[in-house]
Amino acid sequence: MEALERAGQVVAEWDERVSAALPSDLDVFDAHTHLGTDIDGMVGRPEELLGGMDRYGITRANMFCLDEPDRHPGFRAGNDRTLAFAAQSAGRLIPFVRLDLGEAPIEEATRCLDLGARGIKLHPRAQKFLLNDERLAPVFSLAAERGVPILVHAGRGLPPIAAGLERLVDSNPGVQLILAHAGIADLANLANRFSGKRGVFFDSSVWSAIDLLGLLRLVPPEQVLYASDYPYGGWPGSLLMAMRVARVSGFDETQMRAMFAGNAARIAAGEEPLEPSRARGPQVLEQPLAQARIHQYLSMAMPLLFIRQPDAFGALGLALNATEEPNGSHSEELEQIRELLEAARDLWRTLPEQEEDDERRMVARTAVRLIQLADTVAVTSS
Repeated sequence: MEALERAGQVVAEWDERVSAALPSDLDVFDAHTHLGTDIDGMVGRPEELLGGMDRYGITRANMFCLDEPDRHPGFRAGNDRTLAFAAQSAGRLIPFVRLDLGEAPIEEATRCLDLGARGIKLHPRAQKFLLNDERLAPVFSLAAERGVPILVHAGRGLPPIAAGLERLVDSNPGVQLILAHAGIADLANLANRFSGKRGVFFDSSVWSAIDLLGLLRLVPPEQVLYASDYPYGGWPGSLLMAMRVARVSGFDETQMRAMFAGNAARIAAGEEPLEPSRARGPQVLEQPLAQARIHQYLSMAMPLLFIRQPDAFGALGLALNATEEPNGSHSEELEQIRELLEAARDLWRTLPEQEEDDERRMVARTAVRLIQLADTVAVTSS
């Protein structure tokens, strides 16, 4: 309990730092959130999502169900819950219908769109299909006809996806596509095909600031959407990363506001997307060596936390030791990183004591968020 309370205090301090760094009147629209229960045990609760939105000034969010235990047939039960959650949110949650290509996807999409869904969610890894699957063509055709966006999982666990998506977009003029997780599954090819293309967007829900820096050097600001990936991602980490990476990438205030809300709001309103300008991010990452070492060790530590295992080989300890390096121009940031990592270390040490899986998941989830904050500061120190 002491370690958890300390972690909560540190996160609260970062809430204040992030809030102070963002413009006071900034509108925020979260383009990627989930509610429900996933077969991997992750849970997204409406009261937690809406409470977080209240706390961090997020006015609206795209929302869809997880890979639910009762997903058969065709995510019907999960989609009904999505519509109910949205109806209870006073317009703050924008419902997307999730589809399984093997279980009447057009019928389920049509049913939910008629009931008020305003987008379509596809997850090729979870539902085990490729982006050249012929069953996708009528889904994209329906989205273009109804004027709703399609959000596609484009993160880890996929083969190259760019060529298949390009054919689908080109075959359905006017369709709007959101590539989740900054398109890291195939970022170079996706950016080559879609950078500068109106109506194709990339959301910012990634763990590492390096991935987001990689996106912003390839894709114009008008094609980027802020996203948390709640409950897998959260706040204030996703806000801090988007803000710091956008600043490193040279976004002006108009572009910052478009990324945090304007681009997503235009999609939700059914408006024409803005004409893309040019990518802004730097081609070279400049970083103090101490912070580079910290990032390296945190990247080593994260797989252990994801599977909720002890830090057997001391990667987090190596990152902590690196914060002790004398570094006059960045000493304040190193102290901030050390505070975050000490709280994460003390919390991580309690994992063996947690008997219930929910408790282990909560401890690991909190430690991950502390480490993500530390990594974001390390990567964006320049």
